[in-house]
Amino acid sequence: MLQRLAIACLLLGAATLLASASTAPKPNIVYILADDLGYGDVQALNPARGKIKTPHLDRLAAQGMTFTDAHSGSSVCTPTRYGLLTGRYAWRTRLQRGVLDGTDDPPLIAESRLTVPTFLKRHGYATAAIGKWHLGFLSERPPTSPAATPPADARKSKSKMGLGGLPVGSRIIGGPITRGFDYFWGCSNARTMSGLIENDRVVEN
Repeated sequence: MLQRLAIACLLLGAATLLASASTAPKPNIVYILADDLGYGDVQALNPARGKIKTPHLDRLAAQGMTFTDAHSGSSVCTPTRYGLLTGRYAWRTRLQRGVLDGTDDPPLIAESRLTVPTFLKRHGYATAAIGKWHLGFLSERPPTSPAATPPADARKSKSKMGLGGLPVGSRIIGGPITRGFDYFWGCSNARTMSGLIENDRVVEN
C-alpha cells in the first residue's frame, strides 16, 4: 500500500511539474547577427582591451546567457546566415564560395528545410526578422509593370546586388515569410540599400 502511495505521489509531482512548465511564460529570444563585429569588440567579452563602448550589448550579456565557444563555417554573410537559421553546415548547399548576388537568386534555404523561426512558431512564438536577408529569393513584378533592366554600368558592378529594377509592389517569392518569419522588414543585402521589403512586397525602391 505504501509503495502504491509513493508511486502515486511521484506521478502527481511529475504531472504538476509538467503543468507548471507548460504554463510558464516563454522567454524572449533575440538573435543579433552583426557583420564585421569581432568577438573582442563587445566590452562584456573583452573588458581589458575592448576599445568600443557597448553598454546595451553588455547589459544583454549580463542579463542573459553568453556563449564563448562558437565557430562559424564561413566569414562572409550568406553562409553564416544559412548556418544560423538552419543549424546546418553551410557548405552543404549549392553555394560553394562567396555570397549570393541579390535579386532573383533562388532561395538558398529549401522550403522543406526546418528553420529556427519555423521551430519557434510551432511552440507558440511570434517571429520577425529586421535587416539584411541575403539568402536569396525570386520575384514577381506587378502585372502592369514593364520588366525593368538595370543600366549597363550597374550590371557590370556590385551595385546590381540590391533590388535592382524591381518596382514597388513586386512580390518576393521564397523569402523570409516562407522560411518561418511572421514579419520581415529590410533589404536583400547591404551592398545597395535603396530598396526595402516589407513581408513579401517591395515597398520602396
